[in-house]
Amino acid sequence: MSDSGLRLAILGINYAPEEIGIARYTTDMAVSLASRGHHVEVIAGKPYYPQWTTYLPYRRRGWHHETERGIAITRCPHYVPAEPSGRKRIVHLASFAAAALGPALRLALRRRAARPQVILCVVPTLLALPVAWLAARLARAKLWVHVQDFEVEAAFATGLITACRGLARWIGDSEDRLLRLADRVSTISPQMCRRLIAKGIAPDRVVQIRNWADAACHAAPRAETGDSLRQSWGIGARHVALYAGSIANKQGIEVVIEAARRAGARSDLVWVICGQGPQRARLERQAAGLANVQFQDLQPSERMRELLGMASVHVLPQIPGAADLVLPSKLTNMLASGRPVVATALPGTGIAEEVEGCGIITPPGDAARLAGAVTGLLDDPGARAAFGKAAQRRARDRWARERIITRLEDELLRICREVPMPIGELETAV
Repeated sequence: MSDSGLRLAILGINYAPEEIGIARYTTDMAVSLASRGHHVEVIAGKPYYPQWTTYLPYRRRGWHHETERGIAITRCPHYVPAEPSGRKRIVHLASFAAAALGPALRLALRRRAARPQVILCVVPTLLALPVAWLAARLARAKLWVHVQDFEVEAAFATGLITACRGLARWIGDSEDRLLRLADRVSTISPQMCRRLIAKGIAPDRVVQIRNWADAACHAAPRAETGDSLRQSWGIGARHVALYAGSIANKQGIEVVIEAARRAGARSDLVWVICGQGPQRARLERQAAGLANVQFQDLQPSERMRELLGMASVHVLPQIPGAADLVLPSKLTNMLASGRPVVATALPGTGIAEEVEGCGIITPPGDAARLAGAVTGLLDDPGARAAFGKAAQRRARDRWARERIITRLEDELLRICREVPMPIGELETAV
């Protein structure tokens, strides 16, 4: 580490070797900042996502420590439900927060020259934020919260958690108060930034830090468009409408099954759902008897370019209530692959604005419109090619990793120069 390097601690449940979703961005963030001369430590959970089972090498009990690419990582034990209902998810997230308390306090109580200058808490999980706040106050460090999705609101929107109106309001208010404790709050889209400001966070504390496209997913030459996968999966020369990612409540993937049913007469088209998650078994039952639907396991990162390049069209379903509570991380790599995207979203939402000009937006839950948009693109190769080129340009212009990491680095260094937050601010915020 250079003499001018920042001391940063990252607290987040998801980290490598998980390969998709939040883990990929937290890992890239840590590795990129470490490569720039900053001292980075990570407190993470044991990997489990998207299969919702702890990876075999990490099943031994208790905490353990490892160093990867110069980054010290503390792995915390936590509960992982095989079938993650709303209540079980709360226990899952709370168990990580409890297990992270000891390692976080040990960081904060080191000799002063070794304490972190910034503690960055990745949301989800919001339940770990009080742990990060306490550690930051004890270390006299800055607290940065990075919101990948508004987990509380998304849980209500997707029906994962149901509650009376009064309880829902209390939980939402608690989320807002916790977020206001931070010196900086970042999130991944303009719409989500505006939502943070609406929660009462001062605009000068809100920063947009987008997710980035994986360089390995950028458009493949025609010779690398998934021939081996097509052969092993029996697809041949047929067009592929591809969904690749987690299979969970907020995706609303049921509409893809119904769209495939409506497009069943197209012998030149197969719908491929590639991923794992708690809703996969239910979707497989819904698709029973459909010869034009395949379920496949998500491919390792070294095959992701081949997988995404196999698509004629990417399909991005999303339920309407979650449209501006999350910006699906999979969208960045869909666009980088140089293929058009058909997304289900309402006009004016973040997803609609990101996809505009790079594909087609259809109403959420409207399987007929989704099927029509996909088959229409298959029948119009000119439009498909034009959307694909625009998608690749957008990924390059909006989701270039080095540019985004530079912005993050600049902001981290800037808050270290600010006057420390008073220790008594907790009472004011709460």
